[in-house]
Amino acid sequence: MLALAAGPAILLHDCSPETTAEMSTDHIARESDGIFSAQTDDSGSATDRSVRQYLLAIQRSGVTHLPNLRFPEPKKAPSQVSRQVRSTRSVTPAASCGSLCFRGERGMDSKQKPAMTDEISQILARAEKTSAEKFQALCEIAELVSGCRRCTELAESRTQTVFGVGNPDARIMFIGEAPGADEDRAGEPFVGRAGQLLNRIIEACRLRREELYICNILRCRPPGNRNPTPQEAANCREFLDAQIEVVQPEYIVCWGTVAARNLLCEKRSIGQLRRQFFEYGRSRVLCTYHPSYLLRNPAARKDVWEDMKFLMNELGIEVA
Repeated sequence: MLALAAGPAILLHDCSPETTAEMSTDHIARESDGIFSAQTDDSGSATDRSVRQYLLAIQRSGVTHLPNLRFPEPKKAPSQVSRQVRSTRSVTPAASCGSLCFRGERGMDSKQKPAMTDEISQILARAEKTSAEKFQALCEIAELVSGCRRCTELAESRTQTVFGVGNPDARIMFIGEAPGADEDRAGEPFVGRAGQLLNRIIEACRLRREELYICNILRCRPPGNRNPTPQEAANCREFLDAQIEVVQPEYIVCWGTVAARNLLCEKRSIGQLRRQFFEYGRSRVLCTYHPSYLLRNPAARKDVWEDMKFLMNELGIEVA
């Protein structure tokens, strides 16, 4: 029913023949122009860009066909993205945090985290189960991200937002820190030198990139590739939480200190967090060094390989 890249990974399934028609990603990208170009306001152009960006990203990952999805009508971005809406999700961070907190390198607390928007709350309330439903939910969240201006400096300097890419049914989610210059241009996480190294690590683990879901703590590039500030990480946190909630990965790999500290509310170094699993909601979390760190410190590659073997052993995948 679906034409996909060769191999065991299935990006979209559970779509009945009565409701799903096979469509190429090229065709969907062309159709998105017609769907969204009717809007002449700023939100329409942002929607058009974000959806085509996401489709092109998954196409580069090897996906060639998707179900014929019904995309939502574009709407104007909310004037206040921090409207008070109570989240109904149950999240249990690891490492004895006790409650959801967001501590960055300069010691940030949860009071700085904006409340969940009603748009995100409504998307998550649908309880997506099929791959097609998950994919549509991710597209809707990506649309909201494309219009986000919570971080004024990042919104003014970015080329585009970098939402995430991959299998909405992925067992494994990779989380990095923030887009770099290459990612800012491409609209896809991990496509520069660090991304090329990550691809080699994935292949060595006998996995394929399109089997995974890949995103970052931030969805906009910090100027000069600096680390995200605690407030920036908090501003972007509901989008990360929404991606985790939709994909529901069994395993999460935090690549680098920024990802580990922000997701797990941790102060310890990667060296202290390695080779063990943490619990985060329904997911088990493994922490290891960021690929960009490996480019600067090649000796650490053996540590990352040990971490990957640790994860593959948990998954029952034998690697040399």
